[in-house]
Amino acid sequence: MSAIIQPLLALAEADLTRLIVGYVSSEKYLVSKTETPLRTVIALERVALDRPYEKHWGPPDPELARHYAGLPALGFSFGAYAGDELVGLALAEPYTWNRTLWIWEFHIAAGQRRGGVGRRLMEAVAGKARAAGLRMMVCETQNTNVPAIDFYRAVGFALEAVDLSYYRNDDLGPEGEVAVFMKRRLGQGGYSLTTAAGSTA
Repeated sequence: MSAIIQPLLALAEADLTRLIVGYVSSEKYLVSKTETPLRTVIALERVALDRPYEKHWGPPDPELARHYAGLPALGFSFGAYAGDELVGLALAEPYTWNRTLWIWEFHIAAGQRRGGVGRRLMEAVAGKARAAGLRMMVCETQNTNVPAIDFYRAVGFALEAVDLSYYRNDDLGPEGEVAVFMKRRLGQGGYSLTTAAGSTA
């Protein structure tokens, strides 16, 4: 049964915990920084890993869970439903001062991936953002989450920024993760479904 995309009217904590579970990646982006008084360079190089990187998330902390619970009321969050079951989730929040839409969480249940659900869910979010006059969608992932970066690129995002101390002071260390920010413009010349016909998301 094909999942149905519709606005998310409410968010159950059980659904949040069930869908936001983590990721496995056989690659990562090595992030490096060199700086002199005249030149600063931050570089990302995609490399294969000797063993897959696994990240497992537990339930969000109470403050974050409260924030997420309020997002559906803003009208920019969507869900993918197989019958009554939520199998895809996009939690988004608009910022009017710079006309951007931040996608705080975007997840597809394992059994629904690579069938177009993620792409249709993202298009629903983009359509709502465009209708509201927003110019840009933004999402954050990690240099260790190459599958997410590949998906966002397939649906029109580009890697535009990194933050070398977003999580901890030693994010550049061997055990650290570096925040990667993906952006998709919604104005003229933007992404359309025809440009991603070969996407498997």
